Amino acid sequence: MDKVNHTAAQIRQEDVDTVKAAGWSEEAIYDAISVCSLFNFYNRWADATGVGDHSSELYARSGERLAAGGYAEPPPGPPKSG
Repeated sequence: MDKVNHTAAQIRQEDVDTVKAAGWSEEAIYDAISVCSLFNFYNRWADATGVGDHSSELYARSGERLAAGGYAEPPPGPPKSG
């Protein structure tokens, strides 16, 4: 994916054929290009707007939460009476 990050305009059919020969599907190639492109966008946006990193503690808590429950919101609990 280095070529996607640094010289995307120079990607040719031969590049795609090489990745397919390694076992990648059209969908996997599309997804990989999309992920690289979005991360490039988000990194540049964060740098340009001054959005900073979180603390190590916050990253650790986020990792624990994701490991326990994934990215989906938890299902709603029973309604509170009151």
